[in-house]
Parts: sequence; C-alpha cells; structure tokens
Amino acid sequence: MAHTFATPQELRYTPEHEWVAPPKDLGENKTLRIGITDFAQDALGDVVYTNLSPVGTKVIAGEPLGEIESTKSVSDIYSPLSGVVTNLNPALQDQPELINREPYGEGWLLELRVEELAGMDALLDSTEYGKLTSNQAQ
Repeated sequence: MAHTFATPQELRYTPEHEWVAPPKDLGENKTLRIGITDFAQDALGDVVYTNLSPVGTKVIAGEPLGEIESTKSVSDIYSPLSGVVTNLNPALQDQPELINREPYGEGWLLELRVEELAGMDALLDSTEYGKLTSNQAQ
C-alpha cells in the first residue's frame, strides 16, 4: 500500500519539495516560514545536519539556500521565493531530527522576508503537490 504524505492545505509547495507558510499578517509583514515536506524528509531518511544561508543573505527563487544532510545523502534546499533570510530555526542545531518528526511544525528551516508575495501564486497548492508526490512515489 502506498504511503500517504501530509500536505497541509494552508501551505504552498515547490516541485523540489519545499513548503512555504504564507504570512499570518499580510500587512507590512512579508516574512514567510520555509521547510521541507513530509515527502522530502521521508525520501531523505534520518536528517543529521543542516547547512543554511546565514541571516542577512539575499536568496533568489530557484537557487540553493542551503543543504540538508541525512544518513543517505546531502540534498540542496532551493529557495521558493526571492528575499532575505531573517531567521534560522535554532532548534535544528542540536536536533536536526525535528525535520523528520515534525516537517511542518518544529522542523521548519528558516524565515525569509520577501518584497513581493506575487510569487506565492506560482507555487503548488496542497492538491497539486499531492498529485506530484503520488506520481513520484509509484
């Protein structure tokens, strides 16, 4: 039986298996939380280390913003949108396995301040991402 992966409806997704949480306040606060999906953490296996762009780094949509190392491999993490890194998840320093346990919760990677939220429209919704992962899991 195929494994069903969690894809929370409020998030947006990239084909490279990153997720983006839209800002709760759409006013001046254009800071988005980013992580990897349940599908991605399952494919990686046990996460042992993260190496992410430091706070203050400008990142470009589609470009690598860091790496995640697991017992199986090292994988690039791609920025879903262009912006500036404003925060890294401090818990991952000592507990990178949070990515495996709670990819959409305590296992988030970083926060990104973006100039434009328009790029969110180009990301996949949970239904589209679910179709993508069900095709890749076969």
